[in-house]
Amino acid sequence: MANEGINHYPIKTIVILVQENRSFDHMLGWMKSLNPEIDGVTGNESNPISVNDPESRLFQSNESGYIQPNPGHSFQAIYQQVFGVPWSEESASSKIAPTMEGFVEQAESVEVGLGKIVMSGFKPDDVPVYRDLVKEFAVCDRWFASLPASTQPNRLYVHSATSHGAIGNDTLKLIQGFPQKTIFESLEESGFSFGIYYQYPPTTLFYRNLRKLKYINKFHQFDLDFKRHCKEGKLPNYVVVEQRFFDLKILPANDDHPSHDVSEGQKFVKEVYEALRSSPQWNEILFLVIYDEHGGFYDHVPTPPHDVPSPDGIIGPEPYKFQFDRLGVRVPAILISPWIERGTVLHEPSGPSPTSQYEHSSIPATVKKIFNLKEFLTKRDEWAGTFEGILTRTTPRTDCPVTLPEPVKMREDEANEEAKLSELQEEMVQLGAVLKGDHKESDYPDKLVENMKVNEGAKYVEVAFKKFCDDCEKAKSEGKDDSYIVCDGREVSQTQKTSKSFADKLFSCLVCDN
Repeated sequence: MANEGINHYPIKTIVILVQENRSFDHMLGWMKSLNPEIDGVTGNESNPISVNDPESRLFQSNESGYIQPNPGHSFQAIYQQVFGVPWSEESASSKIAPTMEGFVEQAESVEVGLGKIVMSGFKPDDVPVYRDLVKEFAVCDRWFASLPASTQPNRLYVHSATSHGAIGNDTLKLIQGFPQKTIFESLEESGFSFGIYYQYPPTTLFYRNLRKLKYINKFHQFDLDFKRHCKEGKLPNYVVVEQRFFDLKILPANDDHPSHDVSEGQKFVKEVYEALRSSPQWNEILFLVIYDEHGGFYDHVPTPPHDVPSPDGIIGPEPYKFQFDRLGVRVPAILISPWIERGTVLHEPSGPSPTSQYEHSSIPATVKKIFNLKEFLTKRDEWAGTFEGILTRTTPRTDCPVTLPEPVKMREDEANEEAKLSELQEEMVQLGAVLKGDHKESDYPDKLVENMKVNEGAKYVEVAFKKFCDDCEKAKSEGKDDSYIVCDGREVSQTQKTSKSFADKLFSCLVCDN
């Protein structure tokens, strides 16, 4: 199919990698010591241990390392972190100004001593992959999460500029699949290609439309296909790279979610970058690394509280009745391309609206602009700042590093496979139940994950996605329409397959059978 859109930019492939649950100041704030133009930290930033005792304060440190506890990042926790007071109908309706003074008090209410952790950041040399990428390419110091909520709603904004009313786990929408149009369909409509390279069942299957038969061949196993496609120059126009979300001894998680070792995330970014750098497509690539939300870690830049448009007019559930008119906390964003000058710092956007900001909806907005797509997805990506202006060179650089530094392991012991599932892991298991047909069982959704351990969850989602792939293959062989979704109301099959299918082989490297 010929491309209907006309791309006047040098970029033919945009690569997106979304890491987990870290704020800008936590991951990149101390990069200010390398480049004073970055709006980072100096160590003078602080938070009161209690708002009732403003003189008792904890200061930002550069002593972060391996982090075991998981700071609060629910809607109500974020409200307190940003505004310095707990959420109430009265405070929410009064539209108070953000102070960014509630991080420590909120953290200490969860666990004594957690305040020191949320006020810590990494020395540049402790995250050497990011250190070199920030030096060599561009960092954006005004990129915010799309809404003050947890992982999944923010991830939904990345490719669709809305969470369709979700501010947390919505079981019904999870079963049905989130119905909004995504950038994937917009690209397809204009004749552009996309591909999703996953290491566990892809979270993009939270979108209902991506469960259709016609898209099953858009999913590629990262370990089998990504480097090969890079080497052969076969990367599609829009590439999503997904990480390992379950922390196993043989395959540690590399998504940066606490309590996962950040050095594994550094290795992952290094691996992706080096594969892209060695590709014949390198001079046509824009690679973006962002984080979905701040994960409860401190950031000193106030969240823009006003003039943020609701994407679709949907109001969130009780009791918050959130109108999707505020952004979340600032998160890391690194932009990489041979068309970017060394040491570039991207601040606030110049439009399209006087109040526009960089946030996750900036991705579909920029994709639309670069590939000249037909229409915006929502009012949010129509408002969001676009970052194609970072491509300032008239010719691509030839001095981009071929390799990046090798990170040093931070965690001394092995992954805790017996740990309780995180919120995202629970949602992935629940997604797996939908793909497998187990959502019809009486223990879905809560009892299914209530006592499940990380290794059990990893195995469950592996088996579930195998079944989904097998069912898609079967549906294709039966001549089902391309728009058919195999996990829509089908009967749960108890038949055990004895032969290894393509999907079995695809996942054989992920989780052992013991």
